[in-house]
Amino acid sequence: MEFSIKSGSPEKQRSACIVVGVFETRKLTLAAEILDKSSDGHISAIIRRGDMEGKGGSTLLLQNVPGTLSERVLLVGLGKERDFREKDFLAAIRTTVKTLNDTGASDASIFLTEIAVKKRSIAWRVRQASVAVLDATYKFEQFKSKKDEVRRPLRKLTFAVSRRTELAQAEEALAQGLAIAEGMALTKDLGNLPANICHPTYLAEQAQAMAKEFNLGCEILERADMEKLSMHSLLSVSQGSRQPPKLIVLTYKGAKASEKPVVLVGKGVTFDTGGISLKPGAEMDEMKYDMCGAASVLGTMQAVARMALPINLTIVVPATENMPDGMATRPGDIVTSMSGQTIEILNTDAEGRLILCDALTYAERFEPDTVIDVATLTGACVVALGHIATGLFSNKDALARDLLDAGDESYDRAWQMPLWDDYQELLKSPFADMGNIGGRWGGSITAACFLSRFTKKFEWAHLDIAGTAWKSGADKGATGRPVPLLTHYLMQRAGKLN
Repeated sequence: MEFSIKSGSPEKQRSACIVVGVFETRKLTLAAEILDKSSDGHISAIIRRGDMEGKGGSTLLLQNVPGTLSERVLLVGLGKERDFREKDFLAAIRTTVKTLNDTGASDASIFLTEIAVKKRSIAWRVRQASVAVLDATYKFEQFKSKKDEVRRPLRKLTFAVSRRTELAQAEEALAQGLAIAEGMALTKDLGNLPANICHPTYLAEQAQAMAKEFNLGCEILERADMEKLSMHSLLSVSQGSRQPPKLIVLTYKGAKASEKPVVLVGKGVTFDTGGISLKPGAEMDEMKYDMCGAASVLGTMQAVARMALPINLTIVVPATENMPDGMATRPGDIVTSMSGQTIEILNTDAEGRLILCDALTYAERFEPDTVIDVATLTGACVVALGHIATGLFSNKDALARDLLDAGDESYDRAWQMPLWDDYQELLKSPFADMGNIGGRWGGSITAACFLSRFTKKFEWAHLDIAGTAWKSGADKGATGRPVPLLTHYLMQRAGKLN
């Protein structure tokens, strides 16, 4: 889809459709008022008849409105003006895109970006609108022999700004939004791919392709390399699989060599049966999404490289399957991690932390400023926070606040959970330095406590995306989260967020 930014009066725009807003009850936005005036009250007359009240999610398509150069005018309900916030703005954009695709209009000028959102700049509105548009139009149909057809798909969108002085800022925000949406699309593609295609080797190949496209440093560690590094915790998860494990490292250098990098670590379990602690069969197909942490850090790397942010960024992806077989790790087995700490594996379905702990220890060699791991780690986090917020844990409150702010800015929100020493007691093992589970209660917290034992040498945060990385049901599919949160955090660090 082609995007552009324009400043001008709506009645003078020559396009297939002009999109303007209406608040409850029947209050026209400024752009809608201008169209109404140019049409000698045509729009207000229709609204007075009761065809449009302005309720959120409602639309009314008008054809051949007098005094305009556009073929159509789409009125979009915005709800109550005093309650109009980020959620309502994004919902209006998504409603607009869905309606436009149903009309057959191939291009449109959207004046919703002119509408004020409390405490949000024009840059925010344009950036989030572009992300919302591409998120709403995303499809994963590459395995369908007969694809769903759109009668006349939307191909060109213009976002309106009120003043010409806003054009430069809006253009930059648009480029950022498109980069973020591209990173989200990669994340969704990787997540939605079936595990017979998206296995550890496939992930490594995608990383190599990205490195070639963006001139990144790339290193792929094989099983023998991991054995030399004593990554026995990571390797224990891969023992039951015929797919070889990979440790994927990508390096982006956008700042001075002396500047310490941010390291993102993404859990890459490309399929999780639970191992010997086998999961129930129902919905096990969704365990292809257990590599969404890996997919999200790859998507974030792509967005950062596309924006050419002036930062140094490294991503580390431990990639493996977790399968049951005669060689698979058993409950009760004890392994030694790369850090030298020993782990009694009480449940082989608590495997994400076993691969992440070695990857976190490996991250020490980059002398990082900050390390953030991203993982579909615990069902307990879904119980605690549902599918709205990502669980956030950190050993540094300032880092947690920065990530929470980035989540609010991007509307990809997180919620900080406790990481108190009291919970560490639950990981005690009579036979090893720790167990890999802490019992039934506080499961997302004890999982984070486990990881924290491997992060003593740097500032660290953990994002548990088990509830936010994908959707089930009729809208089943990867969401692309938390790419927006991570990219906004990195943009803020780089001084590129307006």
